[in-house]
Amino acid sequence: MVFEGAISEANRQNSTLPLGQLNLTTEVENFPGFPHGDLEAYLDSAIAPDRRALMPPHEKHGASGPELMELMRQQAVNFGTRIITEDIVAVQFGQRPFQLTASDGKTYQARAVIVATGARANYLGLPSEERFKNRGVSACAICDGALPRFRNKPLVVVGGGDSALEEADYLAKFAATVYLVHRRDQLRASKIMARRALEHPKIKVLWNRTVAEVLGNDTDGVTGVRLASTVGEPEMTVEAAGMFLGIGHTPNTAFLQDQLELTPKKYIKWTVPFRTNTSVEGVFAAGDVADDYYRQAITAAASGCMAAIDAERWLGAQDH
Repeated sequence: MVFEGAISEANRQNSTLPLGQLNLTTEVENFPGFPHGDLEAYLDSAIAPDRRALMPPHEKHGASGPELMELMRQQAVNFGTRIITEDIVAVQFGQRPFQLTASDGKTYQARAVIVATGARANYLGLPSEERFKNRGVSACAICDGALPRFRNKPLVVVGGGDSALEEADYLAKFAATVYLVHRRDQLRASKIMARRALEHPKIKVLWNRTVAEVLGNDTDGVTGVRLASTVGEPEMTVEAAGMFLGIGHTPNTAFLQDQLELTPKKYIKWTVPFRTNTSVEGVFAAGDVADDYYRQAITAAASGCMAAIDAERWLGAQDH
């Protein structure tokens, strides 16, 4: 049984609708098995017609995020998975079998649970930012930075910590210039990361600045960013083909109400090396809800396989 999340306005605003973060992206070029090419006939034959009718048109250059997620969902359905379109809003891991409460008020019992609720990227909350998500606004340089729309173009990265500097360093491989926008006059990142950014010929730090508005149009997507000053200087506009957020992620663990051991960043803590075990026997964690380092579709899928095997073997060892 899989709880895929509820279709609600709150989930839309939090970017936690069914099918996860990958469903919010466009091109997917770093997941194995879906090379560049026209997959329309395959999609038509593989996905149930009622679901296929709701999908955006195929762009004929490999699998998009929504297409890949629909294929994964359909594969689960084909194996008899029962999918419930509700959130789990409360858990009781102190009793056996475990008890789960869904957003419709119904309760369920389970001998084993895999938590795979992911993490959501932190955004600034600007209306213009929302307008241009996936059309130049991104929270994952590794996912999107090599796309043709960004190559040899000026780009903006927002943030001043290690994550932002890692994004800037990666994007500098493809961009003409990377503008690092930071609200203070010194970076929060580690000294080695800060030095690397400050010495990089393609990275230009814009100190004491915040994003006031993302600029663009329906044809080109993002064309620039308007920046406010935190020290009373005039606003400035930077031409850019994209804006990347490097201000962290928030794991979707609040519903657990501290019934599992979490890291200081509120990610679920894996308690056994090279396994997906959590602090409660019979509860396992997979994907970005426990991984604040890689955060890639392929690593999340791999840990999902690991969690399924861990859960199956744990169940097999129990005396029920």
